[in-house]
Amino acid sequence: MSDDSARDRAGWPTLRRLGRRLWQPPRPHGEQPRERVVGPLELFYDLVVVALVAQAAHHLAGKLTWSGIGEYAAVFGLIWIAWVNGSLHHELHGREDARARSTFLLQVLILVPLGASIPEADGARGAAFAVTAGILFAVLALLWLLASRGDRPEFHRPSRLFVTGTILCAAALGASALLSTTARVRAWGLLDLAYLAGFAAVIVWATPRETAARTVTDALIERFGLLIIIVLGETVTGVVSGLAAEPVDALTLTVALIAVVVGFGAWWTYFDFAGHRRPRRTPAATVEWMLAHLPLTAAVAAMGAAMVSLVEHTHAARTPAATAWVLCGGAAVVLVCTMLVATTLQAWHTKRELYLALSRTCSAAALACLALAAARPSPPVLGLVLVLLFAIPWGLAVTYRLRRQEGATRE
Repeated sequence: MSDDSARDRAGWPTLRRLGRRLWQPPRPHGEQPRERVVGPLELFYDLVVVALVAQAAHHLAGKLTWSGIGEYAAVFGLIWIAWVNGSLHHELHGREDARARSTFLLQVLILVPLGASIPEADGARGAAFAVTAGILFAVLALLWLLASRGDRPEFHRPSRLFVTGTILCAAALGASALLSTTARVRAWGLLDLAYLAGFAAVIVWATPRETAARTVTDALIERFGLLIIIVLGETVTGVVSGLAAEPVDALTLTVALIAVVVGFGAWWTYFDFAGHRRPRRTPAATVEWMLAHLPLTAAVAAMGAAMVSLVEHTHAARTPAATAWVLCGGAAVVLVCTMLVATTLQAWHTKRELYLALSRTCSAAALACLALAAARPSPPVLGLVLVLLFAIPWGLAVTYRLRRQEGATRE
């Protein structure tokens, strides 16, 4: 035997070991690490998804009508569900290897043409959007199916249900390409609701209780918070877009900066009272925590879209009705959904006095936001009142903490 042949044969085990290290099997369900740092691969994926959110928000900015809001909600729902699907797959089954990079890259390659279809998803490119979204969900179903092969027997049933639901969603999305434009958008909205209901049912009733409660890891909490932060950047983008489209004078600049403060108020509200906190370890709290982030994220992006119009109509005697309702309605949703997320937290019980007061205050502030939308004052006044409404819950929390500190000092 030649020396070259011997060296070749000796090298095969090394190559196989390297291949297994680079392309490991998916991590079995229930074995994900509780403490893990979110990596650059996930951040890149999130930025790609936010590019699609920006497309949906920009389309909404040019079509601030009830039908436009409905189309935005249907499209945003599909984007968010796909993001949660891919994020959960990586959190539960992913590793830091070439397989994870390849699966994320595959999703990104589908997300790019999907995003290109969003501006005309309610028209000429609706069929293309439907087919591309169907392909994306089919790929996600395949990834979950491959991962389920290494699961323990107690996870087989929830895995089958989840994969079956995702495949049916993919098929329904593809079939919606054959519908008329109006029927197609309505079908997407119904698919959003059906998929989310099935998703909740699988976690609450089909997944082992202990494992379902461990689904929300520290890394997943960070991912949800990062998505909110990145989407909040769209509020600033909306303001900049509005300024770029109009001659800038002192009043226009003032309204633009007030709009930025409104976006900052949404950030302040969420992260002071709910963000970056772990929910209780129950399946119901897990589901509520995740699903409450859908309308919250959608509302933040919609507020950014409305800010374009707010800046453009700076000198109007009254804020346009659609602009007022989207911006103020989005603020109301942020306030309410932040409290929905808060009800899932341990702090809801350990700081019950504070959170009960906050929930009542945020509910009252949300109703005031809707009244403000109905009143439709001028853009500067509307923006300033929104800033004050966001400041009220924060002021309550500061007052509560100061009282507690004074009480502790006296004791």
